[in-house]
Amino acid sequence: MDIAFSPCPNDTFVFHALVHGLIPGAPKFDVTYADIDITNRLATGPDGLDVMKISYAALPWVLDQYRLLPCGGALGRGCGPLVLTKGGTDDPKTLAGKRVAVPSDRSTAYLLFRLWAAQQVPGGVGEIIVMPFHEIMPAVRDGLIDAGLVIHEARFTYPEYGLTLMTDLGSWWESDTGLPIPLGAIIAKRSLDNHEEISQWIRASVDYAWTHVELSQGYVMEHAQEMSTDVAKQHIELYVNSFTADLGDDGYAAIEALLGRAAREGLVPVFDLSQLR
Repeated sequence: MDIAFSPCPNDTFVFHALVHGLIPGAPKFDVTYADIDITNRLATGPDGLDVMKISYAALPWVLDQYRLLPCGGALGRGCGPLVLTKGGTDDPKTLAGKRVAVPSDRSTAYLLFRLWAAQQVPGGVGEIIVMPFHEIMPAVRDGLIDAGLVIHEARFTYPEYGLTLMTDLGSWWESDTGLPIPLGAIIAKRSLDNHEEISQWIRASVDYAWTHVELSQGYVMEHAQEMSTDVAKQHIELYVNSFTADLGDDGYAAIEALLGRAAREGLVPVFDLSQLR
């Protein structure tokens, strides 16, 4: 089988055992490492792999071809995207009509930002600019854009750029809904006839990672894109949790809430929410 996931520490930690032949009964998996904006696009085209990690925000475009698996993904609390500025203000009204950079326009971070801005920014923001993730904080620092939407390890490194936290969109979402934040989903082609088996293999890989933390460290750091060991550890602790092992009722409720709201706002196609289960 083939599988695609990001080189981020949470993904390499979760899938280390699966792709290294450490899960009894699992087939050999050929791995493609790709950032989530790339896998989002792959899933909508003819080159989608058997199993993929994509953003929950991209699910409405792919549910006809792919099924959401109940494990292996990223949901959580206290791990939301951040809106950063240079000016020192945390007043959302100052973003009215301003230029905001985002790492993708088909991501959970983007949906959360748009839903938040609809509530908090009178008249809405101005131009939305899609920019590679690693360029966003320098662009805000240098005054090329007015604000930036950032994810992942930027939670820990943005003070190094002299930037100000305007809002933590995860905190906003959790206070608004009481639910965790749906970030990355694991999907499998509907044409496959062993979804339950695949889910069992992924759960076993998650369990192996938690039981043998030290065994995955070399693999994680090999793909960690010059991240320090401490930041990689923080990354894993933030994004790998009980929802990674099983979505559960709260996980599914969070996904339905996010995508239901987004569909009502016209941010994603309208779809049958029952397709999520």
